[in-house]
Amino acid sequence: MDYSGTKESPPAGAWWSRETVAVVTGANRGIGHALAARLAEHGLTVVLTARDGERGEAAAAPLLARGLAVVFRRLDVSDPASVAEFAAWIRDALGGLDILVNNAAVSFNEIDTNSVEHAEAVLRTNFYGAKMLTEALLPLFRQSSATSRILNVSSQLGLLNYFLQMDWQRILQIRKKVSDPSLRALLLDEDGLTEAGIEAMVSRFLAQVKDGTWGGQGWPKVWTDYSVSKLALNAYSRLLARRLQARGARVSVNCFCPGFTRTGMTKGWGKRTAEEAADVAARLALLAPAELPTGTFFKWCTPQLYSKL
Repeated sequence: MDYSGTKESPPAGAWWSRETVAVVTGANRGIGHALAARLAEHGLTVVLTARDGERGEAAAAPLLARGLAVVFRRLDVSDPASVAEFAAWIRDALGGLDILVNNAAVSFNEIDTNSVEHAEAVLRTNFYGAKMLTEALLPLFRQSSATSRILNVSSQLGLLNYFLQMDWQRILQIRKKVSDPSLRALLLDEDGLTEAGIEAMVSRFLAQVKDGTWGGQGWPKVWTDYSVSKLALNAYSRLLARRLQARGARVSVNCFCPGFTRTGMTKGWGKRTAEEAADVAARLALLAPAELPTGTFFKWCTPQLYSKL
């Protein structure tokens, strides 16, 4: 694909170029759309993906009208056939990729509700989908001297501990996200943690949802299914980062929590806009190679090591 006539070019001294390919999933709206636009404005070639073809095309249209190097491709991260087709297209049409932003996610809860009715769909998209796409695309990363990178848009709801603001008059209080000792031990054992262990945790949660016993088993109390999906994604990200590092692969893996952002998922509630969150995500995705960590959780602008979860 020739984007030589586009308006935006990389800034002087940038490690990336017009040939640098960034894939952003779930980019038809919200943070994903804002991030796709921001990366294209920086002068990269961006593959904007969405599950719904019509919405994806409509989301890409205004960016293309601005002369940005954006191409839409349909992708349902929860569908193995869709993921395989997408990976083949990346290989054949673009020759590979340099940046993957796993942003696609779903939640079926209102801000003040906590139903697990759609737990399987939430885990299938937010955890299994991100993992499946990542594994499918790993062989296609160019692993350039600038280091390819994976940025998983996650949440502090997927941390073992989190700060809870009771109200504006009270101080922040630390609460345990996961109170079951065996689960905490599993996730804190960095040397012994495995993909099988993470998936066993997810299967255990879904089994308890099915038999109705999940409520008293020490799972997170807020947006439980969403929190478990991000808990699994964070753990997998740390594990993958270590695996790639040990192998000598030049691919970094980090997570980013944009915080309480005004999107469709939050029904417009939040402390910041999708564009503000995208600005930070773009900075993280484009960190200079010498400053790029791996296995790090970024909460807004502050990095937190997984060992501190």
